Amino acid sequence: MKCDFCDKKASVFLTQLVEGQMKKVCLCDHCAKERGVTDPTGFSLADVLLGGVAAGAGPFSAAKPPHATPGGGRKCPNCGFTLDDLRRVRRFGCSDCYTTFGEEVGQMVRGMHKGTSHVGKVPAGLMALHFRHQRIEELRSRLDQAVASESYEEAAGIRDEILQLNETKP
Repeated sequence: MKCDFCDKKASVFLTQLVEGQMKKVCLCDHCAKERGVTDPTGFSLADVLLGGVAAGAGPFSAAKPPHATPGGGRKCPNCGFTLDDLRRVRRFGCSDCYTTFGEEVGQMVRGMHKGTSHVGKVPAGLMALHFRHQRIEELRSRLDQAVASESYEEAAGIRDEILQLNETKP
């Protein structure tokens, strides 16, 4: 196979899903080094596919997206990563980057998902069972209080309610 950017023999093959479509890039050793493929912190396949190379240099080149402008110059105090590095590499340099760039990451997440906190899902039948168990525990507590205060009629009513809840299966 030939390199997508020159006519030399390709030795580096990259594949990534971009907007639901598989994009492949074939590079020779020289082009791979030139584009930072050998340095994992300096390479983003998205940059190669979306304009990180000169226009018209290969079949995958495109105009640079408008959101790829420089970003304020803020740096992570621990590793020195900048917001531009985060956008280019699409991963953090260290765990402190999460707090340093928290606002920007929050905006990115809000743009991709409904919210910024995970709520989770519970099957409807399991939720009903959970509420039933909670109600039984509440009734048992009230039953203990009624017996302790010698309110036997109230205790009998609570006992009957507990029995009724135990007999009905969800």
